[in-house]
Amino acid sequence: MPESTAPDLRHRSRRMLGRDPHEAHRVATPLELLFDLTFVVAFGTAASELAHALAEDHVGAGIVAFCFATFGISWAWINFTWFASAYDTDDWIYRLTTMLQMVGVLVFALGLKPMFRSVYEHGDTLDNDLMVWGYVVMRVAMVLQWWRAGRHDAARRPVCQTYIVSILAAQVIWCVLALVDLPVGTTFAVMAVPFLIEIGGPAYAERRRGGTPWHPHHVAERYGLMVIIALGEGMIGTMASISALSADGLTWDIALFALAGTALTFGIWWSYFVVPTGDILHARPERSFAFGYGHMGVFGSIVAVGAGLHVGAYYLEHAAHLGLVATVLTVAVPLAIFTVLLYGGYTLLTRSFDTLHLVLLVVTAVVIAAALLMAAADVDLVWCLLVLSLTPWVTVIGYETAGYRHNSDVLARLGD
Repeated sequence: MPESTAPDLRHRSRRMLGRDPHEAHRVATPLELLFDLTFVVAFGTAASELAHALAEDHVGAGIVAFCFATFGISWAWINFTWFASAYDTDDWIYRLTTMLQMVGVLVFALGLKPMFRSVYEHGDTLDNDLMVWGYVVMRVAMVLQWWRAGRHDAARRPVCQTYIVSILAAQVIWCVLALVDLPVGTTFAVMAVPFLIEIGGPAYAERRRGGTPWHPHHVAERYGLMVIIALGEGMIGTMASISALSADGLTWDIALFALAGTALTFGIWWSYFVVPTGDILHARPERSFAFGYGHMGVFGSIVAVGAGLHVGAYYLEHAAHLGLVATVLTVAVPLAIFTVLLYGGYTLLTRSFDTLHLVLLVVTAVVIAAALLMAAADVDLVWCLLVLSLTPWVTVIGYETAGYRHNSDVLARLGD
């Protein structure tokens, strides 16, 4: 092979000039997949702590702590993902900066347990110090990435500077909140300020300052991969419950629980991927914010379903302070939230309405209600969850038999 055509196998420093948003065959890189593994740890810790809080009947406090954790985890991942879609150079500087972000994620995950316990056990002040320092490490690394992009990509320097300013401003407030011991309620109220800065900065940068060259199909794939990571908590919760049942050897209950947990997880996966997200974002990139931000709730609800299954394991071990109905609700509520977000997100993304959606939502509500009525009638948990596992399959069957036509119409209209 002539030297002029030989590929450069070194990861030497390259200029960050922005990726081609129409690049063919753009897929997730091995580095992105490695980066995602740290969020397996973070989501797994959050799910475990939520399950423990719910099993101890600290429902309200556990949910508040979980929502806070979900925002931090999801937001850190979202920021890296959109930046990588636009400016992934895969040189040695980019790789080491990404490694620094991974360290921050792991430190953040270490702080989840004390944060949860401070909310539902102590309740005086929020112990989020370790979470904040891990988060700051992640965000400072992002500042370095944006600084480098702005230095190389002069045409998009204003948008890069906007990201830098918003990130630094939010980090100052997060650090102050970590250093100053305020009551838990006051702390969460004040958090609205850095929260608004965090989500408002990218919106202003992308809509008012020129935006970045992110790749629609790449972003859609990345979000799908994170959904799969979130679904892993469902499998962990299923295995925890099976382990609780298997003390007396293999039984029909074990087989049914394995079927219920797997069917629930698989059904959520199938229903999520009925939406041709990449094609829609390619045709209507201005709808990306509803898609990107809305997924914080999608990720959280899916992880919470896994936590609910783990609560089922506590119930079967007689280690939960919840009754049967409340235990079923720990799975049913996040499952209902996921379903509403799925249909609501589809409506916002496609700007369309289909009466089939109303029919499917009503049938879904009936299935969830049936599972709860069974629990109220003191039917075994395994059977209640087996019925509840049918919930996402309502959407799957609806779209495989009729809803696909609506998808075809949406794509045809977007192509006009």
